[in-house]
Formats: sequence, C-alpha cells, structure tokens
Amino acid sequence: MADSYELRCTECGRKFENAPLSICDECFSPLEVFCDLDEARKDFTREKIAAGPTSMWRYKALLPVSREFEPVTPAGWTPLLKAPRLGKRIGANNLYIKNDAVCLPTLSFKDRVVAIALASAKEFGFDTVGCSSTGNLANAVAAQAARMGFKTFILVPADLEPAKILNTQVYGANLVRIDGNYDHVNRLCSQIADRYRWGFVNVNLRPYYAEGSKTVGYEIAEQLGWRLPDNVVVPMAGGSLIRKIRKAFQELVTLGLVEDKPVKFFGAQATGCSPISTAVKAGRTEIEPQRPQTIARSLAIGNPADGRYAAKMIQETGGWAEDVSDVELVSAIQELAETEGVFTETAGGVTTAVTARLYAHGRIRPDELTVSCITGNGLKTTDALQGAYTLEQPVRPRLADFEAYVEEKKLQHELVLEGSYVS
Repeated sequence: MADSYELRCTECGRKFENAPLSICDECFSPLEVFCDLDEARKDFTREKIAAGPTSMWRYKALLPVSREFEPVTPAGWTPLLKAPRLGKRIGANNLYIKNDAVCLPTLSFKDRVVAIALASAKEFGFDTVGCSSTGNLANAVAAQAARMGFKTFILVPADLEPAKILNTQVYGANLVRIDGNYDHVNRLCSQIADRYRWGFVNVNLRPYYAEGSKTVGYEIAEQLGWRLPDNVVVPMAGGSLIRKIRKAFQELVTLGLVEDKPVKFFGAQATGCSPISTAVKAGRTEIEPQRPQTIARSLAIGNPADGRYAAKMIQETGGWAEDVSDVELVSAIQELAETEGVFTETAGGVTTAVTARLYAHGRIRPDELTVSCITGNGLKTTDALQGAYTLEQPVRPRLADFEAYVEEKKLQHELVLEGSYVS
C-alpha cells in the first residue's frame, strides 16, 4: 500500500517522495509532511481513537508511519490538569496545564517526536541514528534507540546540565560534547549527516520528527472533550512545537472531530535567548540570530529553524510572544510546584512565568480557556534551584521537640504575614 503521507516544500509546494530529506533542492526551504486526510478519515474517528492505546499511538492514522509499524514506546497521553491554585495567584479562572513532564520514557515531550523519527529511521533502513540536542532530545534518542536496537551518536553543547548528560550516557549512547552552543552543534550534525549514512532525527529526519508534536494538540482537544481551547501558551526553542499544535487543531477541524473556532497561540522564551519573541514584539517575521545566555538551555537555540514560521503563525492567530529572565523562570518553577504539584524544568518555568505575564498584561482574559504547555521534568535541571532551599537542623525524636518546632514555624508564619520576618 502506498504511503498516505508525503513531503512538500513549505514555500514552493514541490512534492517529494518519502525519504530522509529536510530541504527543498529547488528553493532551499524546509520540507514538511502532509497526510492524506481523506485516506485517514475512515481510521480517525472518535470511537476508533478511544479504542486505541493510551499513548500517542491512538492517533497513528495521522502520523507519518506505515500501517504495519508496531510501536515499542508508549510515549504521550500525558495529563491535562486543571490548575485552580496557580490560576488564583495569576488571575486565571480557566487555566489548564498540559503536563509532558511525565511523558514516557524520558520525561519530556521530545519522547513524542523521537518516536516518529526513529520509526522513519527504521523504514529508511538506517542502523545508526543521532541528533544535536540541548538535553531532552538527547535523552529521548538515547533511550528509544536502545530499545529499538540502533547505534547512536549524540552531540551536545559541553555546558549541558549534568542530569541530562547522565540521562543520555546511561542508555549506552555515544555522547559527544562540543565546545560551542547549540547552533554550532547543529551545524556540525548537518555536515555529519551529509558525510555518513546516519539518520539524524532533527536534520535529515526533521520533517517526520516534527510531526510527533501534533500529538500534543490532538490530546489537548480530546482531553477537553473534543473541543478547542481559546488560548495555548507554548515554549519556543526551534519554533516547531507551537506550529504543530496548531496544525493538529486544523486537521481535527477538517476531519469534523472538533468545532472550528479561533485559537490564539502565545510563544514563551527566555530573555537570554529570545529571537522569536523579539521578532513578534517588533511586528516582523524575520529572525535575527542571538547568542544564547540563559539557564533555560533546552530553549537556547539562537537561530531557530522554524522561527520565521512560528512568528508568522503567532501573529496570524492574534497571539503574542513574551520572554522572561532567569530569575523569573526560577520563581515560576517554584510557584508551579507549590500550587499544582508539578515540578518542571527551566523551559516550564519560562512557560509558567510568561503565562502569568500574559494575564497581568490583559492579553489573556481571566475566563478564557487557556492551556499552558509544560514540556519537561524538573529533575533534569535541579541545578537551576541551587541555593534556593536550605536544610534545617534535625529535630530530636521527641514529641516535645517536634511541638517546639511547630510553634516556631507558626511564629515565623505570623511574622511573615506582618512583614517583619527575615530568614
């Protein structure tokens, strides 16, 4: 059976057969996967989806994999949580958290995109895969490649968080640390992909890899009872995720699974690396590359591959983009954990802080149904909270000592309310 999807150029529209390609050889613009929605329609009903696996593979009919492909990694189907306590703090009455901090197997949304990329790598006959990564992608490629029997070469900036380095090495991957930032690493990976017959998930397999992000959008709509939100707030690194969520919504509308409505998209970046938000604020789509200087390393892409398209899409939907400082994102990590019990990495701190600012500035109204996307787990970036907490002296195992401790805490709380307590 012929594939029910194909590659097309995003600019000139030229069609390509499915192959490990990412750039049009006519106009040098990015290639993108387009699924045959008419072909998928019979296998993509609410009933068939509900009867499918509790993973992203329930949407297999709209993903660029063959009908015969049998997935081995149950990525996706992460919780969509109502966030009333955080909402109360930031003035939101109808706020939800899409929590990919618990996505399997490596606790970030990158598990979704890697699952599609490696399925494509199998179909194209690669025995070795790799990637350039700021951390989460490295973890996801290493884990899933181990499960699928690939050899792996993963290239990362040398200053990556220690937890993410360990989380890659433990799966037996060849981890290559590069003395440079992500953009240097990515450029080298492009050269390696040209030299060796390897499948680089975010280079020659990028069009397929990116389609995995659509599953975030499918899940949001299904978990909301097959309806679309008013707003979505999404962290931006390369700029692909925010675009693919919108693409998912559009496909669901075309297939009649959800009612069409305007959805505004809001992009979140760290001030130390904000090429897309800078463009949006200036009312333009052209991206001026930046040199990353932020602790939010998973978002530290100074020359984003999909930046221009993300900026254009945000403006088309009537959304906006904001960026926040490292201090603000750390505070937001703590606030999300304290209010909703969700421990996110630095990228999630960026999204949470930007979400709060969007409400404060009136860009999102309190009663609008808003989904804020959390894309990674805080256990990967604990160094960001270094020094934020101290350990108190141990309490002796006596009831009187514990009661004294409780009384001291009550006193401290009262002094805090009065504004006279200094830790």
